[in-house]
Amino acid sequence: MPKLQEKLAEVYAPQRDEIKQLVKEHGDKVVSQVTVKQVYGGMRGVKGLVCDTSVVPPDKGLIIRGIELKELTEKLPEEIFYLLLSGSLPNAEELADLQEQLRANQDVPAYVWDVLSAMPADSHPMAMFNTAILVMEKESVFRQRYDEGMKKDEYWMATLDDAIAIVAKLPAIAAWIYRKRFGKGEAIMPDPKLDCGANYVHMLGLGDPNGEFTKFMQLYLVLHSDHEGGNVSAFSAATVNSALSDLYYAISAGLNGLAGPLHGLANQECLRWIIEVNEKFGGAPSKEELEKFAWETLDSGKVIPGYGHAVLRITDPRFDAFLAFGKKYCMDSPVFQTVSNVFDVVPGVLRQIKKIADPWPNVDAGSGAMLYHYGLKEFSYYTVLFSVSRALGIASQAVVARAYGLPITRPKSVPTTWVKDQVAE
Repeated sequence: MPKLQEKLAEVYAPQRDEIKQLVKEHGDKVVSQVTVKQVYGGMRGVKGLVCDTSVVPPDKGLIIRGIELKELTEKLPEEIFYLLLSGSLPNAEELADLQEQLRANQDVPAYVWDVLSAMPADSHPMAMFNTAILVMEKESVFRQRYDEGMKKDEYWMATLDDAIAIVAKLPAIAAWIYRKRFGKGEAIMPDPKLDCGANYVHMLGLGDPNGEFTKFMQLYLVLHSDHEGGNVSAFSAATVNSALSDLYYAISAGLNGLAGPLHGLANQECLRWIIEVNEKFGGAPSKEELEKFAWETLDSGKVIPGYGHAVLRITDPRFDAFLAFGKKYCMDSPVFQTVSNVFDVVPGVLRQIKKIADPWPNVDAGSGAMLYHYGLKEFSYYTVLFSVSRALGIASQAVVARAYGLPITRPKSVPTTWVKDQVAE
């Protein structure tokens, strides 16, 4: 048995027993109250889900399996995948074993290229990406084994097989879509000697003479990999998978949610604003010019994209990581210079507005500018990059949920008349 599977078999069994005991002893304990505002406000802040892969405290930001993000920025995406699944980082032997499993599963079936080639030439890259995932559903190990009568305590193993198969193929699919959709030439085949992030850069074909773009891609895939279980993509995928729909269905469903402008479009909007600022001033403006322009933007009733977060009350540590990378490698980029200067100016402006609870930047304030700097200038493709990363977390959450034996998701809905009656009591 591969080392990852051995590790998970060891850690999941006692965790499953612990959860069963927790429910048995404390099943009727109230853990959250729900307000009318939350019911009509997207269930924001309602504690009604369990996610052990990551947590996002408002005063700390993303923590993956108990490790703060700042401790993980030098890791490979494969190491984060192992961490999300198992709760610990792999040693060299365990990492090599996982990378070998991914390499063995990276070949994309030829029919996927046929289907994508048959799509309209102006198809959205996310529609193409999710179509590719869904069309591969016939490859699902989970579905095959379920049809054969697989035992419930083996669900996580088959889900893991699907997770590895999907994660392994996504960089090649994403790169193929980029090259074909935007007229970049023929597809570039994966290099088995490269890690996940390096291979993605290689297959995009944009060039990386000094290796900086590879370093950035490795960081990008780490930073976007997981963000609790209540965001649209993670929650959608978990709901679909809870019905024992296999991961091909579930990941496609989750990433369809990511395609929505309220979830995955923010980095594009932030980059557009940065570019507009530079065009207005004929290059990167001074901090004094930025402060004046920020006030003009706010006074006109507009917002400054990338500032504020639904959960965080600090600078998003993912933004901090991108900012540190940019200061090391991208200070000659006018786009990045403006990102850096906006960070120095805008929080101070926003703090003067009482109704703004969080004046700090989120990850989207910097990620798009970095992609633009390295030659990825097709905005509609950015969510595909996000998806390649977020699939690591979605897949890991599904494996863990099946290991825990979690049931189908089935919250209770009520009509507005019921809510009105409750308020009247």
